Amino acid sequence: MPRPINKTDLLQLSETQFQKLQNLILFLSEQDQESDFSFDPKFLAHQKEAHWQRDKNLRDVLIHLYEWHQLLLHWIGENQKGVKTSFLPAPYTRKTYGEMNRALRKKHQKTPLQTAKELLEKSHSQVMSLIERFSEEELFTKAYFSWTGTTSLGSYCISATSSHYDWAIKKLKKAFWIK
Repeated sequence: MPRPINKTDLLQLSETQFQKLQNLILFLSEQDQESDFSFDPKFLAHQKEAHWQRDKNLRDVLIHLYEWHQLLLHWIGENQKGVKTSFLPAPYTRKTYGEMNRALRKKHQKTPLQTAKELLEKSHSQVMSLIERFSEEELFTKAYFSWTGTTSLGSYCISATSSHYDWAIKKLKKAFWIK
């Protein structure tokens, strides 16, 4: 999957990956959707990424996506209002965002799966609408906005949409032994 380099590709790939994720979820039985993952301990022992241990079920994965949408929406919204805001909320940094991800998971342990699905559907629509409002130049010119640092706004949008959806798809396929 090539990384988007323009607005059209970003919107198209984000929507395509989101629909793939939705179709994968529909493919799962209700029991699979509600149950915890059962990764082989030998497999987990070789995985360096924290998410293999952190996310225990479909709800956790969907909530993770939703919460990262919220980060993006808040960050863009505040900065557009002139309120200098970091993408990651204090006290988290690029070095400690794993702790944030664990806190986000913990926050939603009582969130029902159906609610997680609805939250993600709504936040996906909000993010896509937000992306639509930006021009190609605003999205893909590095440092166009001072608050994006040396990267582009589009890079953040890719991370919160198509790349993150791809991560979720791969994780779910591994969890349910789907090729």
